[in-house]
Amino acid sequence: MTTIIIEDEKPAARLLQRKLEKLNIQVGVMLHSVEESIAWFSKNEHPDLIFLDIQLSDGLSFEIFEKVAVKSAIIFTTAYDEYALRAFKLNSIDYLLKPIDEDDLEVAVLKFKARLPKQETLQLDFEQIKKMLTNPFEKNYKKRFTVKIGQHLKVISIDEIECFFSENKGIYIHTFDNRNYLIECTLEVLEQELDPVDFFRISRKFIIPLKAIKEIVLYSNSRLKVILPSYKDDEVIVSREKVSDFKNWIG
Repeated sequence: MTTIIIEDEKPAARLLQRKLEKLNIQVGVMLHSVEESIAWFSKNEHPDLIFLDIQLSDGLSFEIFEKVAVKSAIIFTTAYDEYALRAFKLNSIDYLLKPIDEDDLEVAVLKFKARLPKQETLQLDFEQIKKMLTNPFEKNYKKRFTVKIGQHLKVISIDEIECFFSENKGIYIHTFDNRNYLIECTLEVLEQELDPVDFFRISRKFIIPLKAIKEIVLYSNSRLKVILPSYKDDEVIVSREKVSDFKNWIG
């Protein structure tokens, strides 16, 4: 069985090679760029298995296969998170999220070996992958929330929300018209559902939208205080460990 690694960083490629050797997989070639890979595939017999990094030094690795018809099975090795990788799982042997866990690596290799007797040619939809990687983290974020008020339901648009806050084990929406609404959610879930361009979790208690910030004031212990239009129940403080990311977020 012939195996190659296409990996942006040489130290990462060597580390993966050592891990594969423990599984009795010998790596014949290591490539590090789109250009180098195209040249190699054009002149050499294609391997049985490729460990393929997504982001190479001179572009995205699927560009290789726009020039060369792939005849190899592929295991993706990538730093892209789960939102982009779900599509890949349908089209490849497996994907391994960096840093690569040795147990996950062994499972991926066993999946590949299980396919060997079938001698199947792997068909990858690189156009679909390309679309995913053009904006891999694009998703549908929450645009509105439905809250219960007595026997009635109220729909609150995302544009009406001044902040989300936790209090007495409950999570509340505070709106620009100075009203609070209890919602059945957690701040951790909200972080995933809200557009990170518009919303930021500044502490364990608050998630705020950029549009709601009236003023930012220096606070004790290298923290920041945010002044919101109507929320006055408590001080809205950016925790010290969040200050750097917060500054990057507000630009």
